[in-house]
Amino acid sequence: MNVTLLTVGKTDVKWVKEGLDLYVSRLGHYVPFSVVEIPELKKAGSLTRQQIKDKEGELILKQLGPSDTLILLDEHGREFRSLEFADYIQKQLGSGARNLFFTIGGAYGFSDAVYQRCQGKISLSKMTFSHQMVRTIFAEQLYRAFTILKGEPYHHE
Repeated sequence: MNVTLLTVGKTDVKWVKEGLDLYVSRLGHYVPFSVVEIPELKKAGSLTRQQIKDKEGELILKQLGPSDTLILLDEHGREFRSLEFADYIQKQLGSGARNLFFTIGGAYGFSDAVYQRCQGKISLSKMTFSHQMVRTIFAEQLYRAFTILKGEPYHHE
């Protein structure tokens, strides 16, 4: 299974990019993993929030094939402890899907079309993080899940 972190906008904060790059390289030992950045909309200042969500949603959905699994990183999603998240990942890997997309939306969230297309929603915390920081936090948690599944000593509980 290929795993992709799909994001809206570039990762332009240096320390966030360095952290993300670290976990992207580590994840490569467990699963084909990539980060796909959808460019931010041009002239977004002239659009309403809904128009921005709809246009970003179209760009997100263009990345997906009909049988791809889409999981949204969303404030209203299910929260996991790390061991629970590892179990969730194991179930996703065993689902038979070829491509698993975890997606971070833009500043205003996801369009209705993206919510309708997704197979699940995950929340990393009840707190709000910047969309850039979430990239690194999620990549670290995904790495942690794989080390748990492999019985490696990264996670301590």
